[in-house]
Amino acid sequence: MPPRDANGAELTEGGSVTLIKDLKVKGSGGVTLKRGTLIRNIRLTDDDNEIECNADKVKGLVLRTEFVKRA
Repeated sequence: MPPRDANGAELTEGGSVTLIKDLKVKGSGGVTLKRGTLIRNIRLTDDDNEIECNADKVKGLVLRTEFVKRA
């Protein structure tokens, strides 16, 4: 089953997503990614509930698909 965002839309490799809530990033020195932040060029993982991406402040980030929606 392909990974799906919080609204049930299918996510694709290289697509863009938007955060639907503020997320504190562990291990980054207190960086918080704000709701509405656009994340481009996502990479799918073996786990359908997680995607890999790079944000402006954090590189090599893994996000749960329940916190994003397709942009």
